[in-house]
Amino acid sequence: MADPSKHNAQVPIVSPAVRQRLQQLFEHGKRSLEKSNHDYAHDMFSQCVAEDPTNLIYLQHLRTNLERKHGPKPKASRFAGYGLKRSSGVAKSVAKGKWQEAFKAGCDSLGKNPFDVANLLEMGDACGTLGHRESQLFYQRWALDIDSNSEAANRAAAATFEAVGLFDQAIACLQRVQKVKPSDHEVGRMISHLSVEKTIKKGGYNEDLLRKGDNAAAMPQAGAVKVGSSANSASPKVDAEPVAKVNDEARWLDAIRLHPAELSNYLELADHYTRLDRLRDAERVLTKAFSVTGSGNLDIRERIEEAQLRRMRQQVDVAHRKADVEKTPETRELAKKMIAQANQVELEVYAARATRHPQDLRYQFELAMRLKRAGKHREAVAHFQQARNEPKKLAETQLNLGECFQQIEQYRLAMGSYEAAIAAAEKTDAELLRLALYRLGVLATGLKDFDKAEKHLTRLADLDFGYRDVADRLDKLAQMRNT
Repeated sequence: MADPSKHNAQVPIVSPAVRQRLQQLFEHGKRSLEKSNHDYAHDMFSQCVAEDPTNLIYLQHLRTNLERKHGPKPKASRFAGYGLKRSSGVAKSVAKGKWQEAFKAGCDSLGKNPFDVANLLEMGDACGTLGHRESQLFYQRWALDIDSNSEAANRAAAATFEAVGLFDQAIACLQRVQKVKPSDHEVGRMISHLSVEKTIKKGGYNEDLLRKGDNAAAMPQAGAVKVGSSANSASPKVDAEPVAKVNDEARWLDAIRLHPAELSNYLELADHYTRLDRLRDAERVLTKAFSVTGSGNLDIRERIEEAQLRRMRQQVDVAHRKADVEKTPETRELAKKMIAQANQVELEVYAARATRHPQDLRYQFELAMRLKRAGKHREAVAHFQQARNEPKKLAETQLNLGECFQQIEQYRLAMGSYEAAIAAAEKTDAELLRLALYRLGVLATGLKDFDKAEKHLTRLADLDFGYRDVADRLDKLAQMRNT
């Protein structure tokens, strides 16, 4: 996989104009798919994937079209040795940081050989480099559907599943590797490690004891009960709740099978999965509901987005806890990447919502915040400026706008935004007021506007003398005046 630090590996923001153009191409592709014009459909979907490589809907249609043309499995006579020759077009473009060119090469290769496991893994690696695990897993699962015994595909998928906290799936992949290479003892150790991680996440056990090694005794935390651990272990009480949950799931699945056009059944099942924290399943069911309604139901679209956001936050939490416990550079880097990936997903969601609801200034603010977190300060400015018209968030919006202006070296504009933030926060938010005073005082000092710096830092010190390093800054400011 290419080093993302070499090319500022971030998924480019798809502007509303580009998104609209891609949507038109996508609709052309769907119509061609319905008419079995697979070659033209592939051209349309390939262009969509190349320009918006993390859009799962584009990827799903790209795969569906190829499978309808060639079938889901290769015919030995037509694609003999299909996964053995490694395509280099994707990897070469990724190495140069040419992302659109990389995905275009990958799609072109799939058009010639849709069963090239190596090419699929390269495209998955490219998505991983961009920090988008969902798309990475899509390609890896696709490769496994073609060749479930592929060592490379199973190892790649296991690493991604572990990264997002899906330990059962990671273990299953490594078990397939173990069958192919039974002499590889490292695989066995990796499976043991993942089993411990799974136990920590789901079992309510003492983490410190478990992490001392696989042979350590697993001690339940207070309140955890294990069957057979009490004096009544000879006749343990059966918990009826899991049975009821299974029955609920089966009932709604049957209802969907019998009445596939009835939207409420999908929504009930999705809510059921959400209550169980089976967020991927909820998203899958909602996506199916979305297609049943002709992809025009805005409420379902936003339910899908909420499931995506919640699942990403859950995965960030898993990565954070892993980093807190292990305290290794690898786990800290994983947590950082998961945060960046979650921000990217949130950015895409709020960009779509801001386009759908241009008058709802909450979405302009949330989009601006995600752009700012991604380091896209110039893009964030325009959305913060729109969000200023929301009175309830005026102080916070002006403060963040000032920080963006400061990042792009528009210092006078930054000072004006900080002053507006101070005025808006006077009687509404004491903490935000202190931060705005601090930001303005520090910036004014840097610009050698000593009167303004002293005025705001002195006021901050009067409000909270222990705030950050305000006392030291006032001393330094006095020295600068003297010199």
